[in-house]
Amino acid sequence: MSPRPMMQRDRASAMLGMVVEHDAPGESRVSMTVRDDMLNGFAITHGGLVFALADTAFAIACNEDDRVTVAGGADITFLKSTTAGQRLTATAARRARSGRTGLYDIRVTDETGDLVAEVRGRSITTDRRPPGSADTSSAIRASSARRAAAVAEDGRITELVRDPGDPDAAPPALERNAALSTPEVSR
Repeated sequence: MSPRPMMQRDRASAMLGMVVEHDAPGESRVSMTVRDDMLNGFAITHGGLVFALADTAFAIACNEDDRVTVAGGADITFLKSTTAGQRLTATAARRARSGRTGLYDIRVTDETGDLVAEVRGRSITTDRRPPGSADTSSAIRASSARRAAAVAEDGRITELVRDPGDPDAAPPALERNAALSTPEVSR
């Protein structure tokens, strides 16, 4: 199976070693082997990476046509921990689709078939077209031409200049290395 252009451009999923095993309208299956660098401080798979796998399966299942569909929200329940060397598989299935919204269930299992996590995802179909589409290429170029970032020598974005009339322009950026105003951090 040849991956769709959406997945060919998905550098995050590729970096994590995800493999698309099944891709059909409203459903998908994606797997990933847990590596040592995917473990948290307790030597178990980082929950964010379990969610990333589920999110990729969700994205494939809900992008059924030439319109860009994104997550409007998702809830995850972790049921079993895993560790390095284990193979996780996320299976996504559409439960409902009405107008611009959809509802999807994603199950993440380990190599034995045990349930690791369940995700309920809510999708929103936008009016956007995928990058590279004929009708988006000129709009992206024009929008980019109206934006400019001032970058400090250390690589931090210090100012973002944008056209206030550009609805697609990103909001003003914050400095990446800005210190917290208080030493306390809530979790």
